[in-house]
Amino acid sequence: MTPETIDAGTVRGWFQAAERITVLSGAGVSTASGIPDFRGPRGVWTLNPDAQRMFSLDEYVRDPALRVKAWINRRDHPAWTAQPNAAHRALVDLERSGRLRALLTQNIDGLHQRAGSDPAKVLELHGTLFGVECLTCNAQTTMEAALARVAAGEPDPACEICGGIQKAATISFGQALRADVLDAAVRAAADCDLFLAVGTSLQVQPAAGLCELAVSRGARLVVVNGEPTPYDGIASAVLREEISDVLPALLAG
Repeated sequence: MTPETIDAGTVRGWFQAAERITVLSGAGVSTASGIPDFRGPRGVWTLNPDAQRMFSLDEYVRDPALRVKAWINRRDHPAWTAQPNAAHRALVDLERSGRLRALLTQNIDGLHQRAGSDPAKVLELHGTLFGVECLTCNAQTTMEAALARVAAGEPDPACEICGGIQKAATISFGQALRADVLDAAVRAAADCDLFLAVGTSLQVQPAAGLCELAVSRGARLVVVNGEPTPYDGIASAVLREEISDVLPALLAG
């Protein structure tokens, strides 16, 4: 049998038997909440390839006009009004069962915490939209405070301490993950008997490589995603069903 031919009922049995489950969630978990993904058929970068420039650290630092667009994009981001969906709530239920080792997320929208996930269990690999940091002195503030300055007429608000360029507290291409967050994610991937990768294209490292680490330590890998991923071949099962439907079914009971 191939990973694609394993049925959801069998996979549900694996989840029920597992004692330590680590989850890696991506943009596909939040699409049902109205937040578009990046690489899917209706993804942000699929429909507008130029939008990817806003996620490049080098481009962001080099181009003041791009930074102005980025602040507008942050102001208008659907995460401000989005609500958790059934997939987020299913992961809360998994946590309450006592078997969730950690929830590693590539998402910056805070919907896992808003759904009720313990912030101590959630590792935001790619940071958060709701914080702002200075690229020069590392001073931190809130996104709400920075956007208030944008609304008051500063299209590209500089750091109030050193005058440096500010950006969202998210991880851009060309920017390293926080070492403490990555270390905790590596430990969670190495210490589980089932690793679920859900709603992620598994094209961005080092997050995607956590799948291989988990498998190398003896865990089953289950991939739930609408499109093929580079790690489907080492997965025990690959499910292409709607995430907000299949995740509650897999994690029930």
